[in-house]
Amino acid sequence: MEQVATIRLPEQGAPMTRILVVEDEQDIAELIKHSLERSGSVRVDTVGSGDLAIHAATASPPDLLILDLNLPVVDGLEVCRVLRSAPATQHIPIIMLTARTHELDRVTGLDLGADDYVTKPFSLRELAARVRAVLRRRQAVTPSGATVAVYRGRHLEADFDAVAIHVEGRAVKLTRREFELLKCLVENRNRVLSRDRLLERVWGYDCFIETRSVDVHVGRLRSKLGPAGQQIETVVGLGYRFVE
Repeated sequence: MEQVATIRLPEQGAPMTRILVVEDEQDIAELIKHSLERSGSVRVDTVGSGDLAIHAATASPPDLLILDLNLPVVDGLEVCRVLRSAPATQHIPIIMLTARTHELDRVTGLDLGADDYVTKPFSLRELAARVRAVLRRRQAVTPSGATVAVYRGRHLEADFDAVAIHVEGRAVKLTRREFELLKCLVENRNRVLSRDRLLERVWGYDCFIETRSVDVHVGRLRSKLGPAGQQIETVVGLGYRFVE
């Protein structure tokens, strides 16, 4: 693991970015903290157990959470599950950090709503890139500079501010990734979005994950949306389009 890395996030004069690092290995936590705070526009708090992570994130939600999985008291997967189920913390971006390398662990973490997954030993430069990507996606808006707060169609009603999705009056529960994917498609409705574009807008990067992941998530989203899922069209050779 690299000993020195500068992570530049907001421009000078921008609001302070608050990051909570949940890591029970103190030397790793301090290394991440030092690296993140070198830019001068980031404040990092650290805790060493899952119960303290839940308490800290609930009491004062950070802009981003870097979460180890192997934690005392409450493990990282349970922390992620708890935070994603609470309205006050469900939108906190989460990057999982762990020594677990099995695909099942990564899939479980991502399905629970984690935004990214970094394995130990890790490169601080790669971690920095992923932090920037997640924060960039969090602040992303449509090309016109406007976002869609509420969409009402024949089958679908989506209140993106309230995180409430209904299909023909029935509440639909989406994962964080599915929700962001639907929001991106609706905000750009009637326009074709390539898989690479969706990776950039929804996942926040275009080089750490395969484009077939987009197809998998679109398939799940369509299934959950029922009749409204037909509004997500596949444009062969190009990508996807949400049509009205």
